[in-house]
Amino acid sequence: MKESDFWELQRSIGFEFSKYVLSHPEIDEQIPDNALVVFNLEENPEFNEWAIRIANSRREPNQPVVILKAQKLLPPFESRLVNPRVEVSV
Repeated sequence: MKESDFWELQRSIGFEFSKYVLSHPEIDEQIPDNALVVFNLEENPEFNEWAIRIANSRREPNQPVVILKAQKLLPPFESRLVNPRVEVSV
């Protein structure tokens, strides 16, 4: 994977994690204040190594680190639009 692919995956996982926390607020209570959250996917060790390396390079002194481990990230669903049509007006 390219560096840009890792950043895109990181953004996707972060977005999904935000949605997850909204419906599971008890997870948020487990994360210390000012913690650095590192995402790991069981099925992607190359991404995991990259994520930990990036986190370590940006970690503040004595900052708690939380590793969020997920089995995988499912592919995005198709658009939720039903029968979209394009109408051009001139």
